[in-house]
Amino acid sequence: MSDALIRIAEALERLAPPPASAADWAAAPAFVYDQRGARAVERFVAPPLDLLRGIEAQKALVTANVNRLAQGHAAHDMLLWGARGMGKSALLRASIVAAQALHDNAVALVQVAPDALSALAPLFAALGRQDRRFLVFIDDLGFEDADGAGPRTLRSWLEGGVEARPGNVRLAVTSNRRAIVPRHLSEQDDPINPRDAVDDKLALADRFGLSIGFHACPQDDYLAIIGGYCAQYGLEWDAGEALEWSKRRGARSGRVAWQFVTELAGRAGKAL
Repeated sequence: MSDALIRIAEALERLAPPPASAADWAAAPAFVYDQRGARAVERFVAPPLDLLRGIEAQKALVTANVNRLAQGHAAHDMLLWGARGMGKSALLRASIVAAQALHDNAVALVQVAPDALSALAPLFAALGRQDRRFLVFIDDLGFEDADGAGPRTLRSWLEGGVEARPGNVRLAVTSNRRAIVPRHLSEQDDPINPRDAVDDKLALADRFGLSIGFHACPQDDYLAIIGGYCAQYGLEWDAGEALEWSKRRGARSGRVAWQFVTELAGRAGKAL
């Protein structure tokens, strides 16, 4: 090989990221899994369950299911769907933290990056060998044409595939739409049977044992969320200003409430 080719090869090696080290699946409360592999998340941040208000029914279902998983009991795969900013992801994180405290870290969260949806087999193989339970978390899943391969792979892991996901692993997926179907979907994709195009995509949502809806936040719930946060952090607030904040944001949700609380804390010179 010529000197020029050797220099090019060495330069490419320097540019390439180093291979990810094997994760110690017993050592951390949470992990992130992407195309490079898994890495531990040593500091796992989640809001206290008591501060997640306006979603009491959803909270009861999710926490009960996560506690079953942590204890090694039968547990469902979960689809959390609905309005943006209403605490779907926050509730999953908070439920894991609470279950870890109750059950001596018997369960961990593994968040799968979008670029790794089609490469779940190595992850499940690794998790299946562990003496620990895992909730594999896929945030904000869509069913756009560009990422269709990922959801189809996920569907085979939930049910119907020859190689099922391990018994110590359950899936939790969040999505803005219950059926995980794009808004521009036309039922005329199949001129012979128009329903086939839709039914193929609905088949993923049907495979979750728990499908839990999160709905737009009423005014009273929005104010209750802010009141809970402000009591927790010792902040003074005004309901009229809180409502004006939501009007400027064009929405009332747990996320908008938290953004208002962040503004109050910043004005008061406090950290959250």
